Amino acid sequence: MADNGKLVVLAIGGNSLIRDEAHKTVPDQWELTRETCHHIASLVEAGYRVVVTHGNGPQVGFIVRRSELSLHELHPVPLDSCDADTQGAIGYMIQQSLDNEFRRRALPRSSVTVVTQVEVDPKSPAFQKPTKPIGSFMDEATARARAAKEGWSIVEDSGRGWRRVVPSPEPLKILELDAIQSLIEAGFVVCAVGGGGIPVIRTPEGDYRGTEAVIDKDFATSLLASKLGADLFVISTAVEKVCLDYKKPSQRQLDHLTLADAKRHLAEGQFGKGSMGPKIEAVIRFLEAGGKRAIVTSPEKLEEAVFGRGGTVIEA
Repeated sequence: MADNGKLVVLAIGGNSLIRDEAHKTVPDQWELTRETCHHIASLVEAGYRVVVTHGNGPQVGFIVRRSELSLHELHPVPLDSCDADTQGAIGYMIQQSLDNEFRRRALPRSSVTVVTQVEVDPKSPAFQKPTKPIGSFMDEATARARAAKEGWSIVEDSGRGWRRVVPSPEPLKILELDAIQSLIEAGFVVCAVGGGGIPVIRTPEGDYRGTEAVIDKDFATSLLASKLGADLFVISTAVEKVCLDYKKPSQRQLDHLTLADAKRHLAEGQFGKGSMGPKIEAVIRFLEAGGKRAIVTSPEKLEEAVFGRGGTVIEA
């Protein structure tokens, strides 16, 4: 296996590990993780150095809901602990799935998960205006009833249903960046910044402590890709290509976008705030920070897209 030296930072959506509402158990998530890791292993086999990140919105929601249902017996689980829990659990699934693929292909590679902390600003306005969807999709009546009972903030999420939203401050600094870099240089496939990282704030004394929030994984991955000097930033999501006029009769797929195109379409409201919008904004941030190339595509099209035969390519 020849190492081509190119570094790919790949973001997997938390929803992409859940096929649909009927298939969201842990065994169901394992099945999709194995499918996705089969495609990731092909990139490694082609000689790419790979860093994997993942979303965790649904999974955090599941933990929070279990916590709510067991309050008569157990203590509540704060959001930063939920973020840490999902980093470990999803990282475990990715590690095992990748390492099994490497063994079957006789690839001299192994993977490792870094439970990653990401610094946020304690004065961020995000704490006063929750925007990040977590948990399961609900119909409007159920969502409004839960919001009234639990004190939630809720939103309609891109035509897919209603969800709870929580604070989502901007990622400022990846605390374990040096460790991630060292592991990449040592030849590991690294899973890091899971779920956008565990949000932490710095106290006046200089210590770090967790805070109740969930960071957007695409924004955190964009920051990671920029800091690592990635050659390619890939976002794996539910659709093969970015679309204009999504779910309208005039819908059309895009093979290629310039940075200027992406900024214009985002400003025009073409991309949903709870779905494609943050992904395009994350790509814009990466390219504006000096990145050269990004791709948005579905898990099953990863190899084809990276090899130049699929997905939506966005370039500076």
